[in-house]
Amino acid sequence: MTAIRASRPAVSRPTVARIAGSLVALALLAGCATPPPADDKEAVAEWEQVNDPLEPMNRAVFDFNQAADKYAIKPAAEGYRAVVPKFGRDRIHDVLSNLNSPLIFANDVLQGEVDRAMQTLFRAFMNSSVGILGFIDVATPAGIPGHEEDFGQTLAVWGVGEGPYLMLPIFGPSNPRDAVGMAAEWFADPFDMYVGHMGYEWISWTRAGMSGLDKRESLIDSLDEIQRTSLDFYASLRSLYRQHRSSEIKNGRGGAKVPPTGLIGQAGPADQISQKAQ
Repeated sequence: MTAIRASRPAVSRPTVARIAGSLVALALLAGCATPPPADDKEAVAEWEQVNDPLEPMNRAVFDFNQAADKYAIKPAAEGYRAVVPKFGRDRIHDVLSNLNSPLIFANDVLQGEVDRAMQTLFRAFMNSSVGILGFIDVATPAGIPGHEEDFGQTLAVWGVGEGPYLMLPIFGPSNPRDAVGMAAEWFADPFDMYVGHMGYEWISWTRAGMSGLDKRESLIDSLDEIQRTSLDFYASLRSLYRQHRSSEIKNGRGGAKVPPTGLIGQAGPADQISQKAQ
């Protein structure tokens, strides 16, 4: 028992949540970019469309994220790709996706998406049993494709506005609504609650680290291409993120299918990019 306790992370989940909440609060209190004159209708419309009044601070955080990605996160993802063959990476991805099923199911229900909730339930049952605890995705070939849902999307469906665009340290593009949703899921994840109650919080941290590694590896080529072809990488990622969230909230109906661009935030397959912000 002593050994188990000693293996726990030094930073608790409540502490991390308080830090994240403080970052959001500081962001909202930070200096804003100067809005255009009220009589310049086109400039005001563009300002509202971009929805980035915290741009000076967001760009500073973005520069920090870029440095962290360049010197730590991307090399780790490239090393992961080089060392672990694709078959192994696919199995890890399938396990991680299966562990997200309870939260996806809960958000399907909260959004009133009964058909998608049943789809998530059947996927979890099939992959956890026939798929050997989720190591093999047998549901997709059987005609039950997966999808993503999170509490930020649920809040949007309930009518909560996104608020200003927000660049979070490490987690990347977000907004106050999605940041609150992420914090809520941090506490509400059934798997993490269970292993934490059993005294194995290190499993939660390992899962979080592997999820970030898995997601960053899937976006290596796509993000490199976006950066290579963008005049303003920051603006391109901002546009892509907001398009992606709009598409997710609508469950792919009437929105562009593009991946999120956080370093360790939520991310879909790299081949989901269908357009780039110019």
